[in-house]
Amino acid sequence: MGFDTSELRALEAALGKGVAKVEGLAPKVVAKVAHDIEASAKLGAPVDTGHLKNSISTDVDGLTAEIGPTASYAMYVEYGTSRMRPQPYMGPAVDANEGNFVEAMGQVGEKLL
Repeated sequence: MGFDTSELRALEAALGKGVAKVEGLAPKVVAKVAHDIEASAKLGAPVDTGHLKNSISTDVDGLTAEIGPTASYAMYVEYGTSRMRPQPYMGPAVDANEGNFVEAMGQVGEKLL
């Protein structure tokens, strides 16, 4: 009595193609949402001289993105101090784009199936 493995081989091939699609799409989603977060943060950043807003940038490397300001005082603006109220701009930018990221990655995952 033999065992027909043709369907298993077909499934393996289909999953391999799906993984390749995901590997191609997921970094694009990360980059898109990272740049959207950057844009939202720049819109929400308080402007006095413009240095804080102009210091916000994005660095994307595959499935990793680093978004944030380089201004030395950025953290004090975001979280406040004992003498200054917080003026959050990064946190709200992330929150505003979180749903888009989850939805887009869900669509990428559906392509795998």
